[in-house]
Amino acid sequence: MKSSVKKLIEFLEQNLSHFLQHWKNHMYIANHDKYIGCVEHNGLAVFQLVKTAMGRRLCIDEIQQLAYKIAKERAEANINIGDFVYNTNLGRSLVIKYSLQSGLPIEELQPLIDDINYLFDHFSFYAVTKYTELKEAELQEKNLLITQSHKDRLTLLGQMSSSFVHEFRNPLTSIMGFIQLLKFEHPDLKYLDIIEHELEQLKFRISQFLHASRKDILESEKETFFLYELFEEIIEFLYPSFVDGDAEVSTAIDKNIRVFAYKDQLRQVFINILLNSIEAVKEKPKPRRIHICASVSGNFTHIHISNNGPAIPPEIVKTIFEPFFTTKKLGTGIGLYVCKKIIEKHGGHITCTSNEQATSFSISLPLEKKRIV
Repeated sequence: MKSSVKKLIEFLEQNLSHFLQHWKNHMYIANHDKYIGCVEHNGLAVFQLVKTAMGRRLCIDEIQQLAYKIAKERAEANINIGDFVYNTNLGRSLVIKYSLQSGLPIEELQPLIDDINYLFDHFSFYAVTKYTELKEAELQEKNLLITQSHKDRLTLLGQMSSSFVHEFRNPLTSIMGFIQLLKFEHPDLKYLDIIEHELEQLKFRISQFLHASRKDILESEKETFFLYELFEEIIEFLYPSFVDGDAEVSTAIDKNIRVFAYKDQLRQVFINILLNSIEAVKEKPKPRRIHICASVSGNFTHIHISNNGPAIPPEIVKTIFEPFFTTKKLGTGIGLYVCKKIIEKHGGHITCTSNEQATSFSISLPLEKKRIV
């Protein structure tokens, strides 16, 4: 066998220049490959392993060392892994082709070809594994950079929005004050109610931005109130919107439910969800229904606001409470995020479920603990 190994190695070395030229002429190599000058050197290094493999069984470290080096170069050069595998298998085919032309009997060649295949199989495996590992690490690093950049932009956007909203709020308050004066001095003047309603809606949107940009909200104190009465106020306030959306609203609220909470903040949550519900049912033909129900179970008050609008896809339901996520063309993506933030501040939680029959927002608020006087 030793003589056969020696004869085959000598034959391959004699034809090495032809072998390398054939390999280089038929391989896939990009002109922009920054390691193009290392290709022939790497081919010679693999050839040295081939010669060694025919004399003895190579240890894994010997194969890994060269495989990892070449994989690193391929990854840094941003070369397609498919091209690399093709070039490696081309080299394998040429080595076996020239070996078969050596004149050695097939019974002597077969174990040597098995050794060559063993080498190339393991070399390809370790190189591709390393290449994949390096590319995944590169992708994670890019994703981390993109995520951090996105967070920085959101922070800047929040600061800009907060500054803008504060500057916008002062003239808005003045305009609303003058509307009240006009209503007092000219009670029969047309369209004042509509203007006042639209300004209230604008004020509501501005409050959303302020809630999203401030850590704590100290505009009011917690108070105890009947939930049924709060929803009556909200439905009256949103009456023009219900009419505009041609939507029917119904309630099933236990009139004895009392809530200890920041009333203005819960009002904002319920108004936001109801406005979203009105927008949703507009996308379907009549009847357009919105239903509000509330009950007490265990240590929580459970509130459900549902509508028969189109079903929300499951992938959107999962992210619907994330900041700046919106499916509306003119949406800000902060409404439901603010709702979630407010409910969690009250020690509760909010969820959304949706199917072809209904989309429901479910809110659970802890019951007020009895205070010792």
